[in-house]
Amino acid sequence: MRVRLVVTFVLVALLSAVTATALAYRDARTAVLQRTQNTAVNDLRERVAVVAAGFDLPPDQRSLSRFAAEVSEGLGARIVVARHEDLSAVSDAYADTEGRITAELRAAVRAGDGARFQRVEWRGEPYLVVGTPVTYADGDRRTSGLEVFAITDLRAERDDTAALLDSVQEGIVPVVVAAALLALLAAGTVLRPVRKLGRATRELAAGDLGSRVAVRGRDELADLARTFNETADALQSSDAELRTQEAKARRFVADVSHELRTPLAAMAMVATVLEEDADQLPPDAARAARTVGAETARLSRLVEDLMEISRFDAGAVRLNASETDLADTVRASLALRGWTDRVTAELAEGVRAVVDRRRIDVIVSNLVGNALRHGAPPVTVTLAAPAEGRVAVEVADRGPGLPPEARERVFDRFYKADEARTRTAVTGRDGQAGRDGWAGGPGAGLDGGQGSGLGMAIALENARLHGGTIEVGQRPDGGAVFTLILPSGPTLRSTGEEEGR
Repeated sequence: MRVRLVVTFVLVALLSAVTATALAYRDARTAVLQRTQNTAVNDLRERVAVVAAGFDLPPDQRSLSRFAAEVSEGLGARIVVARHEDLSAVSDAYADTEGRITAELRAAVRAGDGARFQRVEWRGEPYLVVGTPVTYADGDRRTSGLEVFAITDLRAERDDTAALLDSVQEGIVPVVVAAALLALLAAGTVLRPVRKLGRATRELAAGDLGSRVAVRGRDELADLARTFNETADALQSSDAELRTQEAKARRFVADVSHELRTPLAAMAMVATVLEEDADQLPPDAARAARTVGAETARLSRLVEDLMEISRFDAGAVRLNASETDLADTVRASLALRGWTDRVTAELAEGVRAVVDRRRIDVIVSNLVGNALRHGAPPVTVTLAAPAEGRVAVEVADRGPGLPPEARERVFDRFYKADEARTRTAVTGRDGQAGRDGWAGGPGAGLDGGQGSGLGMAIALENARLHGGTIEVGQRPDGGAVFTLILPSGPTLRSTGEEEGR
């Protein structure tokens, strides 16, 4: 933009200078020639009047030559030509006048309408030729047949106007340079607030809602800056309102979950008693008792998950990390849920990391439960240390895998890629649905049992809490792959609970 402004300024200045030069040259040349012409006409008319007063007509050659010489003396030795019928006399006997007095001018003078002039170029040089008829002073001022022509050299005027043109042309360069300097100064003045506005816009887009620009003056840029600040104020206000509403919503969920836990515990206890005595009940009552028990357990699990995710949102999680053998942790998680015979474990021995064993169990149970439920056998769990300072737990299956849009949202809360399949429970070691899948803690068995849509979100939060992450991908020959990546050292994410430990 700076280059465009400078080029525009220079072009405008150059065009203005050239136009002004052309107009000045034209006016100056016209003024000089007009003054010379008027002077020549008046001088000739006055001098002819003086000399012709004592001149006898008709003249002979000698008297006509004397007449031309006397007229020339009064005109500063200009070349004067006097004509009367067939006689012609020149004040300068050596002057060549034939090419300078045109037939057109002679005809105009002979017509007797007063003085006439004509600019001619003879041998490349400019001349002004003025002609006038001599009339009788008395009566009707008839023409006497005597014609007088004066030839004026215009080279001095030509040189003067050329010098003026040269002077004006030499002034164009400084004018253009000055215009370029002024353009640079103006561009800096105009572009400086634009750059500040652009910087503030980028900061706002990057999330700095407090970014503002100073408003100076009352021009269009000031209006633009003022509009930007008003927009940023509105955006910041809306963001604050949304954050407030979000905090209230999370607090509401946490409070409701907390309040539901106590009555649900009582309901679960009653449901357990009913299930234990279900064999002694009529068939319909037994089936109802088992259904009540299963749904009560699922509701309890959902409340626990909501409370767990609320603690993550509030930064109120607690991490009890210690150096742990990850192979033993994974084996224990599989064995606890009776998945040892259904999952192929390829666990490198001696891989240790500083982790919270309970939360690693939550992550593993969710990933394996999902593979068992949505994938197809064989399901494999692989533990390795692909790089120094990092460990990886990979859970893969041979099922249809996840489409790209599902991989992007698989960790979103309450996201279910296949609603119809979320009601299918993973059977545990004793063939009972759900209960084995939930034995590992918050989120465990969420998607492996009766899912609430929070299990994968809780798994990812637990991974991040350790300073790691979970990546999802697709096997080349089909099947989904979830990879838990953790630092082997104590590089854990800082939370309010960690700081309070």
